[in-house]
Amino acid sequence: MNTNNELRAVLFDVDGTLADTEQDGHRTAFNAAFKAFGLDWNWNIELYGELLLVTGGKERIRHYIEKYAPHELNKDKLDSWIADLHQAKTKYFEILLEQGEIPLRHGVARLIHELHNQKIKLAIATTTTSENVTNLLKATLGEDSIHWFDIIGAGDIVPKKKPAPDIYHWVLDHLELTAQQCIAIEDSENGLKSAASAGLNTIITVNDYTRSQNFNGAAVVLSDLGSPSRPFDVIMGDTFGKKWVDVQMLNNLIKH
Repeated sequence: MNTNNELRAVLFDVDGTLADTEQDGHRTAFNAAFKAFGLDWNWNIELYGELLLVTGGKERIRHYIEKYAPHELNKDKLDSWIADLHQAKTKYFEILLEQGEIPLRHGVARLIHELHNQKIKLAIATTTTSENVTNLLKATLGEDSIHWFDIIGAGDIVPKKKPAPDIYHWVLDHLELTAQQCIAIEDSENGLKSAASAGLNTIITVNDYTRSQNFNGAAVVLSDLGSPSRPFDVIMGDTFGKKWVDVQMLNNLIKH
């Protein structure tokens, strides 16, 4: 038990955690970019679920090429071409955000406001690009919300992406806090492995792509963050009698 520790910061993953960005967000944007580049690729819902096992958009494109379009490996300046394709995808994703097509998951805005009001540090630890993070926050929480987050660790800021713990180590170092003073909120097995390897207690909120994954080692596994009007469903773990994630529940988790 970490009885001497009080919650100092909450570290959020983004895709699938803050918002259901994957199925009708990133997947749709990837397909739009492929069309713009004259490619006949189509990432349907089932295929994209498979590709999500690879973290990072550029890494996902390379994995797809290696498995499904190996002739593209002979393309000149392949790394640069993949980067350009991914940048185009990001632009299409921004359009979806601007159109309000990607809302935050249930309970996310409520918890972020509560943490901000109680002066508990907020941080992001994600493999998605910093542009995607800032655009999502602005579109859902308003322009000022970017400044609520003390640290945003995103994209290629570390050499190894999740399930490696690098991004969480980077965020903790910049927060100047220990893992025992913080909690991570994730949605996937790779995210849990990353956070747990950095020593963080981790809350999992599952989604359609991740609910069947292995979450052994999580502090608690929930349907979502919940609210007074719509409590979460508990899949695994002790919520200390709470029906939605709040500061009191987070402090209970960090002490046990």
